[in-house]
Amino acid sequence: MKRISIVFLQTVVLLISLIALIILIRFPLTEGRAQDLDLFHIYADPLILYAYTSSIAFFMALYKAFQILGFIRKNELFTTNTVKALKSIKFCAIILCVLIAGAGIYIRIFHHPNDDPAGFLAMCMILIFIGIAVATAVAVLEKVLQNAIDMKNENDLTI
Repeated sequence: MKRISIVFLQTVVLLISLIALIILIRFPLTEGRAQDLDLFHIYADPLILYAYTSSIAFFMALYKAFQILGFIRKNELFTTNTVKALKSIKFCAIILCVLIAGAGIYIRIFHHPNDDPAGFLAMCMILIFIGIAVATAVAVLEKVLQNAIDMKNENDLTI
């Protein structure tokens, strides 16, 4: 049962990454500004390029989550590799928060006078709060796991 649930979670992580990739590829084509543009100019938009660059941190965090599930499947949860992967996820979440805040500030300052950036800014705030929650939860989990590894190492030394 444990192996099946871990494989299921790994499948969910893969599906999330696939859906995110499809959204990243498909969304610029359906955007309102893209109606009169050719394919090159759609994807050469600075905001779209910024989103693609920022998504690297998201996909890196998903890869590290997949890697942690692999460690759990091999019964290697209490290792320094797992702590390093959790630390990477935490940094990816923090980087995403900073990049999303940067995009929100850019849109707030440089938006067209006829545009209303409220929806985009609200999405930025929601995503930043989600990123902060993920970073906090992963930091707590990282600390607990590191303490467990330290206690395990102390017990191994005394025996």
